[in-house]
Amino acid sequence: MDDNKPIDINMDYVDAIMIVDNKGRIVYSVRYNPRFDEDSTENEFDTIINRNFLEVYPSVDVEESSVVKCLKYGIPIYRENQILNDYKGRTINTQNFTLPIMKSGKLLGAIEISKDITKMGENISQKGMENDLNIKGFAGNNKCTAKYTFEDIITQDDEMKANISKAKIVSDSSSSVLVYGETGTGKELFVQSIHNYSSRRKKPFIAQNCAALPETLFESILFGSVKGAFTGAIDKPGLFELANGGTLFLDEINSMPITLQAKLLRVLQDGIVRRVGDSKDREVDVRIITAMNEEPLKAVEKGQIREDLFYRLNVVSLKLIPLRERKEDIPLYVDHFIKKYNNELNKNVKNISSDVKNIFYSYSWPGNVRELQHVIESSMNMLNKDRIDTKHLPIYLSENIENRGLNEEIGEIKPLNDAVEVLEKSMIIRALKRTNGNISKAGNLLRIPRQTLHYKLNKYEIDATKYIG
Repeated sequence: MDDNKPIDINMDYVDAIMIVDNKGRIVYSVRYNPRFDEDSTENEFDTIINRNFLEVYPSVDVEESSVVKCLKYGIPIYRENQILNDYKGRTINTQNFTLPIMKSGKLLGAIEISKDITKMGENISQKGMENDLNIKGFAGNNKCTAKYTFEDIITQDDEMKANISKAKIVSDSSSSVLVYGETGTGKELFVQSIHNYSSRRKKPFIAQNCAALPETLFESILFGSVKGAFTGAIDKPGLFELANGGTLFLDEINSMPITLQAKLLRVLQDGIVRRVGDSKDREVDVRIITAMNEEPLKAVEKGQIREDLFYRLNVVSLKLIPLRERKEDIPLYVDHFIKKYNNELNKNVKNISSDVKNIFYSYSWPGNVRELQHVIESSMNMLNKDRIDTKHLPIYLSENIENRGLNEEIGEIKPLNDAVEVLEKSMIIRALKRTNGNISKAGNLLRIPRQTLHYKLNKYEIDATKYIG
């Protein structure tokens, strides 16, 4: 499935629901399926609650998992046919629709509804399942290729330009690279660009977020497993084998269990992996690129990264600059994302208002470029005009700016009447935004007569029509 195309869902009913948090832990699960006895389905919730879904479904291909993709990209994922084994060894063939759970622009988790499409009495062979789960033929396979290049990196910041130059120089080296920066600064964009600028560009590119994996399955996913090594285990290559000849990108490397870091160090030094439960060594030729969202030395001090592993990974390092420190890039991103969503949403937006521009420049952007992208997408979904105004912004953003400005103004020592007017004006504007400029409804929210609100609108020179949706 191409995740950029509209989703065509063909599900006439569902018989299972699962909700996970943003770390992949199951917070709710229920299954109504006659293939499984009632006792097992009734007691199943207590057994799997708070366990990572990859522990409950150990045979899931992490690179293809609908839940992993949904949590990683924050987009809906539809799978027409997925075959897996659960922790009890039961084989299930399902049709899934997975949706991200968002609040104030932040990803809280995902909900997956599914339909069991296994035919009654059908026995799906283990061999057939292995063929479905293993990756065959990397050419043209999106999950094993990098799509971004250095031309996709948008910036006019000198430090970011220096990072691009440095990354190009080291692209063809076999040395490890560590990219660090806050969430949303474009770490994977740089990593994919390095791969595509190197001589390995026609070989596999495998990306794995270490924070998304439960510790109990981390080793088998990284190094592979043999049948019988643990409950539900099958003969399956790990990420190192899948990336052989190419690049393995380990994101949030500081989330990798310390117990596994020594084994990772051995692979980096010797180029040899051993599957879980196997006695055979396998040679691999893999270029390792890692990333984290905090200062590497702090991660070492906290005991999140072994010191010897850190020096092995940090042969070359790139520090990505947060958006609040390179605000000259904001207009570039705004134009880029407006063009992107004009095309995807069939809109004709041309620009943003001066008020929105001021908000964008005064906001600290804790989610960086990714947050700005979500704000533009959200705003363009809410308008039918050619300009993004403050009333189209996500509520959390406009309120964040208002509250900060209000606190700064009220925090000053000034005449009490002036401070009251600042608060009053802010509350009136907020009420108008909530009611799409409807003066009567705004008056009801504020619990003042319409005539009184009209007087105050004139007093503070507030134009209610600006807030009409």
